[in-house]
This record gives sequence, C-alpha cells and structure tokens, in this order.
Amino acid sequence: MDRPRLPEKPYFRIGEVAELLGVETYVLRYWESEFPQLRPVRAPSRQRLYRRADVETLVYIKGLLHEQGYTIAGAKRRLAEVKAAQPAPPAKGQQRLALVPPSAEPAPSPPPQDQPASQAPPPVVKEVLDELRDLLKKLS
Repeated sequence: MDRPRLPEKPYFRIGEVAELLGVETYVLRYWESEFPQLRPVRAPSRQRLYRRADVETLVYIKGLLHEQGYTIAGAKRRLAEVKAAQPAPPAKGQQRLALVPPSAEPAPSPPPQDQPASQAPPPVVKEVLDELRDLLKKLS
C-alpha cells in the first residue's frame, strides 16, 4: 500500500482519517480501544480530533494488520517495540520523527551461514500460540 498523503494541518476528524486510510470509522474506534498509543483529543462538540502523529500511527497499524498479516496482539507488541526503540520525544519546538511505514521497513537479514539457524518458531507462529493460550485461559 502506498502511504497516504496527509494534508498539512494539525488535526483530522475521524471521517477524514477513515477516508485517508480506506477503512470505516468503527474500525478506527476499535483500534483506538485496542492500542493505548491512540488517544485523539476531543473537540467541545465531543468530535474526535486525531493529531498528525495519531494518523501516522494509524497508517502504521493498518500496514501491520492488513498488509503484513499481524494479529491485533502481534501488532500491539510490534508497535510497542517500535515506540520503545525510538528516541525520547523531542524538546518543544523540535520536529518529531514519524513511524516508518511497514512497506518501508527493511527485511530481516538471514542468519550468518557459519552459524546454525535457531530452532525457535517464526514470530507469527509464536503470536498465534500466545493468542490461543489467552483464549484457553478465558475459556477455562
């Protein structure tokens, strides 16, 4: 997916963000409930107003879920990893770096040939197993 071109403005209404991302507004509200990083401000009319950084985070989340096939739990972990790896927020007046969209992330490098590959399951398998364990706990 090509990264949507964001208009030069500080706030976006939920309908604008939904149109930019090509998803329904209820999807954005659901993602907001699942990802603590998303906290749009509220206008006096109670309308959600997403900051530019929120929209960039939503673009990243959509890429993880729709393009790379992450589960919600896996996307949460990946987003937390990316946020933790970023430097501290810039001082007032400095520009903030946006998340790198999933399509621009470099592919993981293969293990060196002189060392055997680890026998750990691929990350996707681990995510599915974690989700299954969570479901079994809820059903027990």
